[in-house]
Amino acid sequence: MFRDFKWSKTEKEIARKAFESAYHKECGVITARLRNMIARASEPSDIWRIHDYLSKQRRETDQKYDYRYSVLPMVFARLIREGWMTENDLRGLGEEKLGVIKSFLSL
Repeated sequence: MFRDFKWSKTEKEIARKAFESAYHKECGVITARLRNMIARASEPSDIWRIHDYLSKQRRETDQKYDYRYSVLPMVFARLIREGWMTENDLRGLGEEKLGVIKSFLSL
């Protein structure tokens, strides 16, 4: 089971870098959308629309970006599927971990 994987120091560094990069990319998109929403805000109700948007994004990112080694293969597969990272970002991980990630991608 992938929950029993042992992560080497190098693999942990690769995983952390890829994870952080994807998180920053997604947060950059959220920030750009937020700026656009603020620029277009003209009614008091726009404040609550912005609040709702941020609340939704917070829930989604908190659920998605889970840096527990036991779930990282699933997290990475999701991030690849959503376009926040590529398999190339994970180059250097062990073949067994990459195999599990690829199997999740095929689902």
